[in-house]
Amino acid sequence: MSDGDVLEGPVMRNVGIDGLLVSFGDRLSEPANRAAMAFRDALEREGPEGIEETSTSLVSTYLRFDPVHADHGAMRRRLEEMLTARNWFEATLPGSRRLWRIPTVFGTALAPQLDEAAAAAGMDPEAAIRSIAGARVRVQTIGFAPGQPYLGQLPPDWDIPRQTQLTEKVPAGALGLAIRQMVLFSVPTPTGWRHVGQTAFPLFRPATDAPFVLRPGDEVRFDPVSPETLERMKGDADGGAVSEILT
Repeated sequence: MSDGDVLEGPVMRNVGIDGLLVSFGDRLSEPANRAAMAFRDALEREGPEGIEETSTSLVSTYLRFDPVHADHGAMRRRLEEMLTARNWFEATLPGSRRLWRIPTVFGTALAPQLDEAAAAAGMDPEAAIRSIAGARVRVQTIGFAPGQPYLGQLPPDWDIPRQTQLTEKVPAGALGLAIRQMVLFSVPTPTGWRHVGQTAFPLFRPATDAPFVLRPGDEVRFDPVSPETLERMKGDADGGAVSEILT
């Protein structure tokens, strides 16, 4: 899994009678993830008439269109013109992104698998905390559960596998780690990702106008705090997290 592991060019596939999927890689890489986000942003701003919905996964952009306006062939031709107009692997990321700093307890009884993950990465727990807290990671996609971000990539030392057995349940706000990525869990869930940190950050807010707090392209840093500090932050609407707009 390296930044060079991308396809020679974007690959377009039909999805049902009214969808297209443009893939910029066959596995996760920074350039492919960047390209998927930038292409979706361009579709939203300047895409052909008839597009009704867009979304991104780790390395692909999906769009759903109104078949009354165009069939697959016509929409493909319009997208191919956009794809050949620039190098999407070097495109600028969308604007209005935010940098979030999220208070996090690493280890302790709140995040009991830090030591295990650190050992798998060849580090002691203190070095592991410095490495994770020192990384500025991108929200690569939202998925699996409402508002749940996949974050990365971490340094190569963190290319460790998921567990062979599931953890029965981690709480909302848990930070899981595997394969150079992190997942911040939006709801309590079973998982194979090692639970290395715990936050009080509410990711899924169904009663608000913006139920998903983090968006693809946002960046995140996890700032170490004590369990006592995190407990006090639970009364804050953002669990102590703060953000700023990236320019």
